[in-house]
Amino acid sequence: MIDPVIASRLQFAVTTIVHIIFPVMSMGLAPFLIYFTWKEIRTGAQVYEQLRTFWTKIFAISFVVGTVTGIVLEFEFGTNFAAFATAAGELFGGPLALEGMMAFMLEATFLGIFVFGRDRVSDRHYMLSSVLVGLGTWLSAVWILVANSWMQTPRGYEVATESGQPIISLVDPIAAYANPRFPWMYVHMQNAAVLSVALFLTGVAAYFVWTNRDTEFWRTTMKVGLAVLLVTAPFQAIHGDAYGRHVADTQPQKFAAMEAQYETDSGVGLKLVAIPTSLSDITDPHADDLFVIEIPFVASLLASGNDPGATITGLSDIDAESPPVAIVFWAFRAMVGLGTWFILLAFWGGYRWYQGTLFDDDLLAKAFMGSSVLGIFTVELGWIVTEVGRQPWVIQGVMKTHAGVSSSLSGSEALATLVGFVGVYTALLALYWYVVVRLIRTEAPTRSPTPKRETNVPEEVVPSDD
Repeated sequence: MIDPVIASRLQFAVTTIVHIIFPVMSMGLAPFLIYFTWKEIRTGAQVYEQLRTFWTKIFAISFVVGTVTGIVLEFEFGTNFAAFATAAGELFGGPLALEGMMAFMLEATFLGIFVFGRDRVSDRHYMLSSVLVGLGTWLSAVWILVANSWMQTPRGYEVATESGQPIISLVDPIAAYANPRFPWMYVHMQNAAVLSVALFLTGVAAYFVWTNRDTEFWRTTMKVGLAVLLVTAPFQAIHGDAYGRHVADTQPQKFAAMEAQYETDSGVGLKLVAIPTSLSDITDPHADDLFVIEIPFVASLLASGNDPGATITGLSDIDAESPPVAIVFWAFRAMVGLGTWFILLAFWGGYRWYQGTLFDDDLLAKAFMGSSVLGIFTVELGWIVTEVGRQPWVIQGVMKTHAGVSSSLSGSEALATLVGFVGVYTALLALYWYVVVRLIRTEAPTRSPTPKRETNVPEEVVPSDD
């Protein structure tokens, strides 16, 4: 049977990968819904009422499915990672409880008003409900990322032993909850969510423009999405650059894995392209075994912030087990490559908008359509870098992942639940996608496409000389 440690990690990975889609949609949609509500109240324009009504449905569906899939994750701490829950429950349980009691209840309560109360409350109270729904959504991310960031850079704790088991006690809540990683993770995650939804909105709108079924609804959607994309795509790269330096300072083994830096060296170049020369190189990405195009000294510059000759500590010189380098290395490259594409796409769309040809460029429309879900995919890659790059630690420098797995869990039990979770979560994701696509096709305002010229019209009879 499969090792229960591996099965538990795979199960948690699968449930997290599926679950994160729904918070990304709800967190990313929240600012758009606040804007649409404000414009509707301020201008009285029907298009903003339509935008607010339609995208609220997508938000509500994402909230419901996200709630279902997220609760299961918390149960997995007890079923699959009981040793971790026992050791870190005092510190880890607080943020999760606050997320439920504070953020979730705030969001759930005012979502009822926001969805059903447009004709029952005043404009001021309705506007307030939209803001509080968005605030609740973003507060949920605060407490989840407080817990996760503490696992990356633990602070404010001490380790004791009770009945032969390590117990982590919270001694400084401010140091623990305001740990060094939290602001970096929170800003990066929230901007990524808004960026992902901006791509989704522009991609869906581009489809209706390209198929000649565009209306003011979809043209406005595309403009608003593009405007947000022009801000969030470059900012994500700028912030990610600074975030990378923080990772290099606090988790050198993760940074070394991101760059596949096995030996300590100075003036390290940034690998822009790294192509395996053989199949085995994919799982063992040494620089010497790859066809590499790199910018000299840039990796050292990124790690230090100002010194192109800075030294990067290699994995072989770090007194710890290395994370799975290939997974971190390739996920990071794909994430950065897609982020670069989003910037180019935003500037391309912005240029066409400036020219007044935003809705006339078929190639741009196809590019937006093809990129509509790539933002969410990039978020997944970012989390793979974050979580896999921390291995073998579940709490960096404190507890290793294998030590956090439930001691009573057998391989057969872990395998059975893994298979079950994969099936259920795949079905939930398929159902969610079906409902969203159906809503877009049936309830979004569109006009019928312009009829094409008939091809079976009889030729005109030319009069004879007679």
